[in-house]
Amino acid sequence: MDKLETMKAFLAVVQEGSFSKASEKLNLSPQLVSKYVSWLEDKLKTRLLNRTTRKVSVTEAGRAYFERCQQILIDLEETENSLTNLEQHVSGTLTISAPMSFGTRHLARLLVDFQRLYPDVNIDLQLTDTKVDIVDQGIDVALRIGYLKNSTLIAKKITPIRLAICASPEYLKQYGEPSTPDELANHYYLKYTYSEDNFVFSQFNRQSAGLRLKHTITANNGDLLMNAAVHGGGIIIQPTFITGEAIARGKLKRILPGYEPSSLNMYAVYAHRKFLASKVRSFVDFVVQYYGEVPYWDQY
Repeated sequence: MDKLETMKAFLAVVQEGSFSKASEKLNLSPQLVSKYVSWLEDKLKTRLLNRTTRKVSVTEAGRAYFERCQQILIDLEETENSLTNLEQHVSGTLTISAPMSFGTRHLARLLVDFQRLYPDVNIDLQLTDTKVDIVDQGIDVALRIGYLKNSTLIAKKITPIRLAICASPEYLKQYGEPSTPDELANHYYLKYTYSEDNFVFSQFNRQSAGLRLKHTITANNGDLLMNAAVHGGGIIIQPTFITGEAIARGKLKRILPGYEPSSLNMYAVYAHRKFLASKVRSFVDFVVQYYGEVPYWDQY
């Protein structure tokens, strides 16, 4: 039997002075209310109420129990109300994990815009290109770039991530511009640590064979590789959110215009769908609509 329900029934009997009035207040039958109180007395091995055909009176033990039950139920109601208010009011510290280059280049404005809407949310941003365990590390939301894999985590698509094959004009003048993906094997390649060596290219939406590239410099930061390419270090395959500005300014040139590596996606990843904290739900909803299908870095 639910102890909270029996306590509520006992309180109603004491407050109303009768089982019948208590039953009307609780929308229960008088027999069920009486059963609840009797169960409490059996459980406590103490008489809480004196019953006669005319009235119900509270024993000394019953009065003491009434006061304690009343306080317990008040505390419980206040706790539930505080949790409800917390869920309705977007506040607290939001811990976000995001890729280093993307976070440095493109998250500052988003975070400022988000905080303008939700000024009571404090943001703890952790930039890393390694794949963190968001549950173990206490991360509320992780922004991840790649292909969606089967996982117990929840993932929502934010925006497409296009990859650009490019090099500096000076490099291409010195070593020549490749006209097919196969010719990339003859060039200096600046490799991102966490990317696959084997890239699949699309030629006018038709899949061609995979291409394995030899790398001369490997680094775990895309901005460093982009800067190395600007200085003539070789060819890079990097997201347009890194290379777009340099391409627009002529510091890098996109090559193999008929070919393009298959696009990736950026996702907002979080642990639970049920009882999702309002700060997490609000941020996910915000970031999912923020960049759109053609993000601003692809509009150069």
